[in-house]
Amino acid sequence: MQSQFLLGIESSLRRLPLLVSVRFASKKTGGSTKNPQDHGRPKHRGWKVQDGQTVSAGTILATQRTPRFHPGLNVGFGKNGTIFALEHGTVYVTCEKLDPNWDHTWVQRIYAGRENQTIYKKFFNVVPPPQHQRFRLKEEL
Repeated sequence: MQSQFLLGIESSLRRLPLLVSVRFASKKTGGSTKNPQDHGRPKHRGWKVQDGQTVSAGTILATQRTPRFHPGLNVGFGKNGTIFALEHGTVYVTCEKLDPNWDHTWVQRIYAGRENQTIYKKFFNVVPPPQHQRFRLKEEL
């Protein structure tokens, strides 16, 4: 009697559709990444003004961490290595021979091992516009 009852249940279960619940993950697994996001914000260092552009006094020409660019005519050098214009004029970038002062510790650190070599670096120059020639002579000495 019991076996007939079980057979009856088995046969009724076979007729019903099989419902299977599958549980999916609610979060992805944290795998490794080749591009971690812990570097902070970008610093945007480098050239800010191109060769031949006209700038006003105080304009930042380049930002840098190590001295890649050097100040030339009418150009200042900030504490953090910023190159800025001292006068209004046109920017000219030249490649010139560098004669560093070897007494400075930062020169010794950056150019270590290059004491007897010729070093060429980019120099930023600001050339002011030509003045007018409308001067009057008030009196002679």
